[in-house]
Amino acid sequence: MARLPSFTHGFKVLQYGEFTATGNRKVRYAVSLTERDLTIQKITSTPAGRSKVVFNLRDCVGCRAFSTDDNADAGAYFSVYFYPFKRRWMSSGVARQRVEQCFRVALFQDPRANLEEAEKWAGTIRESSVRQQHLRNRDEVHRPCSVMLLVNPHSGKGQALSLFTGHVQRMLNEAGVPHTLVITERQNHARELVREADLSQWGALVIMSGDGLLFEVVNGLMEREDWEEAIQTPLGILPGGSGNALAASIHHYSGAQPVSSEELLVSCGFLLCKGLVSRMDLASVHLGSSPSNPTRLFSFLSLAWGFVADVDVESEKYRHVGAARFTMGTLVRLASLRVYKGRLAYLPVDEVDGEEEDGQSPVSLEMTSVSPQRQPPSSAFCSSTFLCRPLKDSPCQNAAHHAFKAKKREPMSANATLPGPPDSLLVPLDQPVPSDWVVVPEEDFVLMLAMYQSHLAKDLYAAPDSTLDDGLIHLIYIRAGISRTALLRLFLAMEKGTHLANNCPHLVYTRVRALRLEPYSPKGVITVDGEVVEYGPVQAQVHGGICHEGVARLEHKKFTMGGYVLFLQSPMFSISYSSH
Repeated sequence: MARLPSFTHGFKVLQYGEFTATGNRKVRYAVSLTERDLTIQKITSTPAGRSKVVFNLRDCVGCRAFSTDDNADAGAYFSVYFYPFKRRWMSSGVARQRVEQCFRVALFQDPRANLEEAEKWAGTIRESSVRQQHLRNRDEVHRPCSVMLLVNPHSGKGQALSLFTGHVQRMLNEAGVPHTLVITERQNHARELVREADLSQWGALVIMSGDGLLFEVVNGLMEREDWEEAIQTPLGILPGGSGNALAASIHHYSGAQPVSSEELLVSCGFLLCKGLVSRMDLASVHLGSSPSNPTRLFSFLSLAWGFVADVDVESEKYRHVGAARFTMGTLVRLASLRVYKGRLAYLPVDEVDGEEEDGQSPVSLEMTSVSPQRQPPSSAFCSSTFLCRPLKDSPCQNAAHHAFKAKKREPMSANATLPGPPDSLLVPLDQPVPSDWVVVPEEDFVLMLAMYQSHLAKDLYAAPDSTLDDGLIHLIYIRAGISRTALLRLFLAMEKGTHLANNCPHLVYTRVRALRLEPYSPKGVITVDGEVVEYGPVQAQVHGGICHEGVARLEHKKFTMGGYVLFLQSPMFSISYSSH
């Protein structure tokens, strides 16, 4: 037996062994495992040939031990799967790329003893990898016993299923994640499925599609009688559509560089296999064309009206070109730029008064607005228990700053009879907004965009300061009068998230807790998470951190851990697939 070194790179060696390569048994490697790294060095008499490779266990998704069907081979094997950041072949920057290391264990004549040794290595590597993730994020490692994976085969260019079999399936197998694949057959199939499913079977729900399928899943969960428990089910997102905004946001929150489409899929697949779960904000959206029968939706991404909503809908005809559809739609809409009439009002963050769970006193904050116009006194007020964080100045130089002292509010929820959390900041749509809301004096707009995540699409970094659970709506609106050239310049700058620093006099950016839009134009489009909704008055309030989303982040104030494994049998599924 080889002698065990005490330390490698300053870390105590947990295991050491000398094994042969799988393809050439004449080549031997010294393999040492510490709590942080797996170090591999070729054993040779030539000093120049003693190359050493070090893999960080944070980049490891799994390890498995196995033996072959060859009775003449007494050896056993273990394979380790890494996805480290490596330089791209054809472009600058780095992206996660797959690396497999496989070794043959032939220390004994007994095949069972060799397999036990290989299993010992595989188990220790898996445990050390999980421990590294735990140390990095200061959270508890927990692996629930089930996951549902939903795929929309028609999303994007219609390649979601082939992307799953070509990339994701192998990663899940490498990570030891048993999975059942559910292919949706029609619109709202996923919504109906999760609304009626026995969620006690599931540790997480994973969606591979664009943002539309996740919109269905979130609203299906929130329509359940047990919505408070149901929405705690961790959700995972794998990019398989055109926009992939949430997947791009999660990739961004992980601290990684922007990547191409398939590289984004590998990145999100890696985060999924690592099994980290973070809290995510949801916004409650009220549609009010019929005050006696209001419609309520839940949104995880955006609320749009005007230019952005038109591009999203009109570009559907270019779906076959993938993400480029949005570029084509933008150019077409720029050629015939429209002005949209309406009334916009919002509750700035400094108007929310409350106490944190630990009993801290409320704080007075600064708000960004443009020529705010106060409403006349009204008997309708809203209540809140949020404690807001200090607001940074907006990069938009056209905005004036105002400081207000928040008032105590009497609760008057706009959704007293609807399921889901109470919208204590909203009043019914047929009533005027409370007196401490800001009403935008202008009524001619090019667009209104409310964001709760950083990205509007893979290459549109719309809200650079947004995080998964900041409890804020990042409101952007552009007033009429902007030229086509200036608007195009803004969208080009949005690719890198620099549009807010362009000093555009027509653009306004502010952070709010709630908003209301009343379109005056007889025709128009409003979208929620990219999905067309009923046109008419709409209002929204953000609910901080009530949902759980699969993500890995460099810094985060609160984590819940979740693993991703899955078994399910149901006649509602068009395909049932298990992988062990």
